[in-house]
Amino acid sequence: MSEPQEYAGKLYLAWQDITQLVSRLLGQVNPREFDCILAVTRGGMIPACLVSEATDQRNILTAAVMFYTDVGETIQDPVFLQFPSDHLLYGKRVLVIDDVWDSGKTAVAVRERIRLAGGKPQVAVLHYKPKKNRYPGDGPDYYAAETDAWVVYPWDPAQGWTTPGQGAGQA
Repeated sequence: MSEPQEYAGKLYLAWQDITQLVSRLLGQVNPREFDCILAVTRGGMIPACLVSEATDQRNILTAAVMFYTDVGETIQDPVFLQFPSDHLLYGKRVLVIDDVWDSGKTAVAVRERIRLAGGKPQVAVLHYKPKKNRYPGDGPDYYAAETDAWVVYPWDPAQGWTTPGQGAGQA
């Protein structure tokens, strides 16, 4: 496998890199310890799917959390655009999956909301950025790699896959 490419402080990942990162997470996580997976949209959806496939966990929930307005302004408190009902979380051991723990704001907000609903969350991410973490002494329960770079995942439109007519197999 080739190494991820870093250019101008950005780390560009290929799909092979993602499967390797998910494999590292799976080496840390015991799937029998969780009743469900909660995927944080949008970045956590693909890693959560890969974990669910590998562990045969079929109970997958989603949470959509917003900290920015449509014009890019930062919001102090999270806006939960979508979140599972309390009865789906109460008493459950929840594996929260996202792509990256940067400042930690999203993961901490999701984790706290699960706790308030009576759930027992643990957070797993592909990348952890300890130097950007706003929560001293806190971090993800599981992570596959540390970085300071801006991570560009293969599902990111910056990878160029959104160009019309440029799909695989087209001449």
